[in-house]
Amino acid sequence: MAELAATVAIVGRPNVGKSTLFNRLIGQSKALVDNQPGVTRDVRKGQLATPHGDVRLLDTAGLENYLGDDLAHSISDLTWRAIKAADIHVFVIDARQGVLPADFQFARRVRTLNKRIVLVANKMERGQTEVGYSESFMLGFGEPVCTSAEHRIGIESLRRAIGQIAHELEAVEPIAGSEPGHKLDDKEECEQRAVRIAIVGRPNAGKSSLINRILDRNRLLIGPSPGVTRDAISVPTSWLGNSVELFDTAGMRRKSKITERLEKLSVSDGLRAVRFAEVVIVLLDAQNPFEAQDLRLAALAAQEGRAVVVALNKWDLVENKQACYAELAADFRSALPQIRGSRLIAVSAKTGKGLADLHRQVFALYEIWNSRVSTGPLNRWLSSMIEAHPPPAYRSRRLRLRYITQVNTRPPSFVLMCSRPGKLPRSYTRYLVNGLRTHFGLAGTPIRIVLRSHGDRNPYV
Repeated sequence: MAELAATVAIVGRPNVGKSTLFNRLIGQSKALVDNQPGVTRDVRKGQLATPHGDVRLLDTAGLENYLGDDLAHSISDLTWRAIKAADIHVFVIDARQGVLPADFQFARRVRTLNKRIVLVANKMERGQTEVGYSESFMLGFGEPVCTSAEHRIGIESLRRAIGQIAHELEAVEPIAGSEPGHKLDDKEECEQRAVRIAIVGRPNAGKSSLINRILDRNRLLIGPSPGVTRDAISVPTSWLGNSVELFDTAGMRRKSKITERLEKLSVSDGLRAVRFAEVVIVLLDAQNPFEAQDLRLAALAAQEGRAVVVALNKWDLVENKQACYAELAADFRSALPQIRGSRLIAVSAKTGKGLADLHRQVFALYEIWNSRVSTGPLNRWLSSMIEAHPPPAYRSRRLRLRYITQVNTRPPSFVLMCSRPGKLPRSYTRYLVNGLRTHFGLAGTPIRIVLRSHGDRNPYV
């Protein structure tokens, strides 16, 4: 099925079920859903399959009147940029509550954009007996599509309605894209496949600000208070000539400090982004670095087998930078042996200083993460390691290391055939891992060694 050029935005006031509808339409639990209003803050993107082809679907924050709140104004501004960039609007109302004054107000604003509109009466579990069905005609958008996103009612009808309008727009005139000045599409055409990069850290470390600096525009919400970001938002772009997909995640506190359900959902969303990513940037606050949670996040990323880059943000606020960096670099080397050989990168999301160095480190580690070593050099290296430091004996019998081979990349993974694999000390395995790093230039990436006895399955199969 061909891909249509249309962009579809789901709009409406808070708590009418936009995010649940978004998840149902794309067939994934991508947007955070909770009973309290105002959960969605940023713009979520997904791919919607229709009978006429795929379209891009945007989930937006609830439309509200914001007064005297900088964060709320930023949310409103981002939402309206998405609405203006879209070619089709799915205007959602709550059929249980009926059409409220806020629905009329925002319907007037959306109508001024002269875009095609699909009216949706959501939460229609009881069908056309809901008060909102008859009242929805007063909005002037025609007959509504009746849905219940929570109970999967009417989703296919809505999918067909969106596809039909997108097909009509394509047939009349190929869609040129967003209006000038309202571009929301971060994707730039690059020949190589995009590298997935997740940025994680404690709250208020500057993750969203760093991505905005890389993009050179305010694509993500930022604010002085912690906890602004809730969703793990993906942003495709080109970073100094390399195609990347950046994942902004919510700040992650210690598990014992997380009590609210919404924060638990946000952290869980961020952890999924880590597992989905190829490179993880652990962003620290240079004024308060290397807390226990920072080390846990870096260790988690290494445990998941991701290439890990550790960066110090807010470097512009640090005095006596040279002495401070030397001290922090020493702490970094001792605190994270899992990624030994990696460099600590000092950056400032505010000024952009250090971003070129961060880019070099990300792609240097990405290349190492994908590297492969042939079996011949590996076994010659193993012989020299055994000769320099033989493995210990178990019950008066020397443990024998027979041969080693690399079985996977991303991260580099090896199988070591030996006698009595369960008796080889972990200290000796660490000795081999450190030797692999030094000899084959595998610094800064997790390395996995699996021990097998001679009678185990052939690792070459």
